[in-house]
Amino acid sequence: MLVRFWGTRGSLPTPLNAVAVREKIRRALRESIGHDISTPERLETFIDEKLAFSVSGTFGGNSSCVEIESGGTQHILCDMGSGGREFGNAIMAQKYPNKEKVINIFQSHPHWDHIMGFPFFVPAYVPGFKVVIHGCHANLEEAYRRQHSEPGFPVPWAALGADIQFVTLEPGKEYVVDGVTVRALKQHHSGDSYGYRFEKNGKSIVYTTDSEHKFELIDDDYPFIHFLRGADLVIFDAMYSLADSISIKEDWGHSSNIIGVELAQRAGAKHLCMYHHEPNYDDAMIERIMQETIRYEELSEEGDSLIVSSAYDGREIVV
Repeated sequence: MLVRFWGTRGSLPTPLNAVAVREKIRRALRESIGHDISTPERLETFIDEKLAFSVSGTFGGNSSCVEIESGGTQHILCDMGSGGREFGNAIMAQKYPNKEKVINIFQSHPHWDHIMGFPFFVPAYVPGFKVVIHGCHANLEEAYRRQHSEPGFPVPWAALGADIQFVTLEPGKEYVVDGVTVRALKQHHSGDSYGYRFEKNGKSIVYTTDSEHKFELIDDDYPFIHFLRGADLVIFDAMYSLADSISIKEDWGHSSNIIGVELAQRAGAKHLCMYHHEPNYDDAMIERIMQETIRYEELSEEGDSLIVSSAYDGREIVV
């Protein structure tokens, strides 16, 4: 399977402004002093090997949206944050000789940052597409429809040309969608949220965002240990620092990088990818947190090492 990130920012889209772009250019030019970048090939090598990612790229600004390419004939998506707009534009440019025009969206919860991409999701307006929105919330359809109403948005739900269906899932029950086995788990978040575990051909991906974990509740019977057990990739809400998550932002419904490592190590997961980045953090801060988390994992590991990384818009991970 292949995972592609279309939106990785938490709570609110966070685009770069001109000042931030100019600072990246300034840092890149300063770093290039003394290096041979006289040909396009040498310039590419310099960018790849000498510049930090926080200078050469960005962790991104779109809110939650992750695509899972399973090798099936349909599309699978987690959440419809603002990254869903770019996903929709991308699939509109595709040819469909071997693919159905069916898009399955697995919804963690209906908070605005996780559904705000849908009014700008082009396939929803096009007859011939089928959009199936899976979730465990009884009010999921109401939340989606409410976006398409005055005074918030001018285009009514009735103007959508695609066949749009809502499927209510039962947590803990296994479903098979386009050859992928999917199971949901209830999470601690305002209004509840749900994580999803996707499995196919012996590979497993866990998408768990907007979920708060408290250290005092974690033991061998903690449900998330089983949910994450042996996962090849865990996409994890690491929005807060440990200090924030146990002080000023406790009970705000999100987790830290440290507790992500603790859970993934106990579950024997292979790769922890930090996700749902705090909108107040710039690229340098997210990169610093990632490096600190990698170091923490190295110091605390007792068994097989855990890969630790951070998601960014446009990133692809093969599982």
